[in-house]
Parts: sequence; structure tokens; C-alpha cells
Amino acid sequence: MAANVDAAPESTLPYPPIHKDKKFVVLSDWDGTITTRDSNDYLTDNLGFGLEKRRQGNLDILAEKKTFRDAFREMLESVSANGHTFEDCKEVLKKNISLDSGFKDFYRYCKEHDIPIVIISSGMAPLIRAVLSNLIGEEDSQTIEIVSNEVDVQPDGKWEIKYRHPSSGFGHDKSQAILPYRALENPPTVFFFGDGVSDMSAARHADVLYVKTKEGGDNDLAAYCRRESIPHILFEDFGHALRSVSAIVEGKTSVQDALAAGKA
Repeated sequence: MAANVDAAPESTLPYPPIHKDKKFVVLSDWDGTITTRDSNDYLTDNLGFGLEKRRQGNLDILAEKKTFRDAFREMLESVSANGHTFEDCKEVLKKNISLDSGFKDFYRYCKEHDIPIVIISSGMAPLIRAVLSNLIGEEDSQTIEIVSNEVDVQPDGKWEIKYRHPSSGFGHDKSQAILPYRALENPPTVFFFGDGVSDMSAARHADVLYVKTKEGGDNDLAAYCRRESIPHILFEDFGHALRSVSAIVEGKTSVQDALAAGKA
């Protein structure tokens, strides 16, 4: 990757306070992880330059030929260039993006066990918040913090992504949401959930990495973890993930044994 994940990039956007007093914290990617499909991929495939060029960009990221920041910006620019306003995109996504079938039960379990869920996304906060509220309701959605990129919308309707870490090849270096927990005197166990190339920056840093797999899907994070020998747990949906997470939380299994099993 062109970005150096060991150096802390300057953030153009604020972070919420970390949860210092918790035993467990869930940090999760949004697109294609909590949702069944990636909203930015959906926009690009249907309103932008299309699936073939978008998929080649992802492969170039995996092969370290292109940074995620640059490939992702090109994807989103293709949508805006085709005349689709940001509000248009918001409405399209609210109609076409669905929640992972097990996420509501997973959310309830975490709420009952005082485990914060924080969305760590390379997408744009207004789109995430609009779709999240639509899928789980306004009240519950407000209990979930979002750490992501933002958007700049121009008076003429043109819009572009505003990166949290513009100096990083990741655009949003997700490791920066995990590392403050690792520096605590009594750190919580950090669970991280992801599925794609946007999660590569986080993959090495969580205590337990859950990688979502999709039959016939891209599965780029799984490919990256295999290549880099990063321990991880494969899961198909949050119903499967809940069995694994609850076993760790309730002391029925250890983090080491869960990672050794390799599948939720």
C-alpha cells in the first residue's frame, strides 16, 4: 500500500471519545458488512462508470498498484459526473440497501451487555446515517457512533468526498480508531468486522478480526488476510458472528481459541 499505516496521519475530522471503561468494544465497517451490499459499489455500478471498472480498481488496490483513496475517489466522481446529486444518491440507497439479517439481534445483544458498537467506515457519514436510520429506526441509530469520511456539496449540486485522512493512501486509516484502545492501561477486547479493501488498514490491529464472506462476492479482505497471514474469523452474517462473540464475552471460549477455529 502506498500509505504508511505505522505513521498516524492527521485527521481533518473529529473523533468521538473512546470507550475507556468497557470490557468489550465492537468496531465495524458499514458497507457490505452491516449491510448486505456495499452502497458505494451500488452507486458506482448503477449510476457511475460501472462494475467492470470499479472491480478492476479494487484488484489494483489489492495488488498495491493504486491506493484506496484514489480509486474510491474516482468511483464517486463518476457518479457525480453523471449528474446524480447527493440527495438523489441518498434516496436511491434508502430504497436499495438492506441490513444483514442477523444485525438487529447482534445489536440487541451488545446493548444488553453494555458493548458499544461504533461504525468505522470509508463511506460518507450523511449517507450512512440516512440508511442506518431507515433500517433500524431513528432512536436506535442514534446510539451507534459513526467514524467515517464526510462530503462537500457545492451550490451547483456537484459533490465530492471529504477524506478523514487525506494524506493517507487509505483516505480513512481505520487503524486510527483501534490504536487508542490498544494504548490504554486496561484496554478492552476490540472486535473488528469488515469485508473489503477499505478494511485493510484495520486488519492487523484488532484483538479479534471478523471477515465477512459472501458467496459469489468479492471477498477482498479474506484474500488480503490469507496473503498477509493475518489471523481472522470468517462469518456469513451477524447471526453467525453473534455465536462467536457471545462465547468470548461470556467466557465460554478464549480469543485465541476463537481465532484458531477460524470460522463463526
